[in-house]
Amino acid sequence: MTTELERIKILEGKISQVSNYINNLVAENEKLKKQVNELKSEKKNLEEQAKKTQELDQNIKDYQEEREIIKNKIETIINQIDKLGI
Repeated sequence: MTTELERIKILEGKISQVSNYINNLVAENEKLKKQVNELKSEKKNLEEQAKKTQELDQNIKDYQEEREIIKNKIETIINQIDKLGI
């Protein structure tokens, strides 16, 4: 009879350990879910920043091209004025 009670206590201990283990896993899973959501949000922000950076890079290239065109036009005008002897 004592043997059966001891076995039941051992079983209760094992069940308690399993329950604690499951609770720890649930808590860890929740923590990991939060981390995943944070990382997804951060990824979205970084993608938006990358897109803005690409747009700014394109704007810089466009402005550089415009600057070169204006520079060439100014040089042409200066050369035409020089030809007039003014």
